[in-house]
Amino acid sequence: MDRVSDRSELLVSVRAAFDQAGYTVAGVRDLLGATAGGALARDEIVPALRVTRGGSPLEAFARLFWLQVPVNEAPLREIADVLVATGLAERSGDELRALLHVEPLESVSGEGHAGHVVSDLKARPGSGVELKPDHVVGTGGASANLARLVVHRPVDNALDLGTGCGVQAVHLADASVRPAPGSITATDVNPRALRLARMSFALSGLEDVETLEGSLHEPVRDRTFDLIVSNPPFVIGPPDAALVYRESGLHGDEFCRRLVTGAPALLTEGGTCQLLANWLHIDGVPWEERVGSWLRETGCDAWAVQRDVQDPAEYAELWLRDSVETGTPAYTARYDAWLDYFESRRVTGIGFGWITLRRTSADSTAAAPAAPAVRVEELRHAVEQPVGAYVGQVLDGLVDGAKFSTGCGDLPLATTPVVQEQIGPPGAEDPERIVLRQTGRLRRAAGVGTVEAALAGVCDGTLPLDPLLDAIAQLMALDADQVRAHAETVLPELIADGFFELP
Repeated sequence: MDRVSDRSELLVSVRAAFDQAGYTVAGVRDLLGATAGGALARDEIVPALRVTRGGSPLEAFARLFWLQVPVNEAPLREIADVLVATGLAERSGDELRALLHVEPLESVSGEGHAGHVVSDLKARPGSGVELKPDHVVGTGGASANLARLVVHRPVDNALDLGTGCGVQAVHLADASVRPAPGSITATDVNPRALRLARMSFALSGLEDVETLEGSLHEPVRDRTFDLIVSNPPFVIGPPDAALVYRESGLHGDEFCRRLVTGAPALLTEGGTCQLLANWLHIDGVPWEERVGSWLRETGCDAWAVQRDVQDPAEYAELWLRDSVETGTPAYTARYDAWLDYFESRRVTGIGFGWITLRRTSADSTAAAPAAPAVRVEELRHAVEQPVGAYVGQVLDGLVDGAKFSTGCGDLPLATTPVVQEQIGPPGAEDPERIVLRQTGRLRRAAGVGTVEAALAGVCDGTLPLDPLLDAIAQLMALDADQVRAHAETVLPELIADGFFELP
C-alpha cells in the first residue's frame, strides 16, 4: 500500500502556479481558439504553436506540457526550479524541456476544472517519442467516454481498477458530480503508472488516494466497493503485443470477460461497476450472445452497449496509428500479423462499448425472486451526455419493465420527456404510423399504437394505470379488457426503453 506522497509539497507549488496562470481546459481552449484547438484534437500542433508565441505563463505551460516543445525559462522563472526538482521538466541552457506530459482535466459536468493528470510524453507523428512497454498514456477519447458514463451519486468508497495516469480517480473525486465523495483506491499492474498517478493526485489536490499494485482484482480481493470504474487494457491483438497500457497479454477478449465476471465479488449490495470493453465478433456466433453470457454470469442487473464496431483491418490500422507505427519499416509485417491473428480466430469484427453492472440481492421473502435484468444492445447514435446523470434510471427501467405484468394496473406511470410524430400522407385524417421520440437521455424512438400514444399524453405519475386505460377505451369506443390486455403486452418494453417510468 502507498499513499500520495511523491514530492507532494513541491507539486502543490506547481498546482498553484497552474492555477495562477489559468492552465485549465477552458483557459487553453480560449487561448488556442477554434482552428488551433481543432487541429490539436487531430494531433496537429502547428496552428497551436502559432497562437502561443506571446510568452505568457499560460502560453509557456501549454507549449511545454501540452504541445511538448522547449520554452524559454523566463516566463516560468519563479517555478522553474520546482518543475525540474519534481521531474516534470529539465533544463537545457536557458530553456525548459518537458519530461512528462501534464494536461488539465475538465469536470464531467462541463462546469469547472477537475485537476491535472501526468503521463508520459505523447507520441505524435514526427515527435520522436518511442513507446516503451511501461508507457503511461494520458487522457483521450476512451477515458472521456468512461468518465461521462460513471453514475452521479455519492459513494462511501470507490475503486479505479487499472488507473493508469489516474484520470478516472481524479474524476471520481469531483464534488460537482458526487456531492459527498468518499475514499478512493486506485490499482494498476504497472508501477510506473502508479508513480505518475500519485503525481496527478497531488497536482489535483487529492490528498488521500490509496494506490495498490497488481493485476485485475488481486490487489483488493477481500474488499468491497460502492463503485468500481475501469478503463482496462482492452485492445485485442497478436500475443506478442507489449504495451501494458492497452494490451493485457490474454487472448482475445478474455481480459474483459474476467473483469466483468469477477466484479460482483468486489461490489457492495447496490454497488455499481462501470467499464469500457472490446469484444470479438466471431463468425457464426452473435456478439450479443457472447457478451450476454458474461453479464448473466454476474447475477447483476446489467447493461452492455455497443457504440462502435470495426472490421479487422480498420481495427489494426487504428492501433498501429496509436503506437505511431504507421509509415515505419515494420508496419507491413505488424499489420499482417494482426490480420493473421484475427483470421485464425474467425473474427469478423471488433466491437467497442460500455458495460454497467449493479449488484442486487434477491428478496428472500419472495416466493419466486425476479431474475436480474440484463440487456445487450447497440446504440450508434448520439445520446445525451453525461450518461452518468441518468444511467441509474436506465437500470431502474430495465428492472421495472421486466417485472411489469398483469396486476400492475394499480400502479401509476409517468411519461418521460418525449415528442410525438405522426407519419402519413398530407391531409390524411388518420396517421399511418405514430412515433414517440425521446427528447433526451438515450434519444430512442418507438413506433406505437393509438392506445400507447394516448397513455403518453395522460400519464403524469399521479393516477393508477387502470382508470386511465378505462377512460381511453371509452373515448375510443374499444373493449376495456382488450385495451388492458394490449397495454400489458406493450408497456413492459416501453418501460424498459425509458418512455414510461414508475414514479
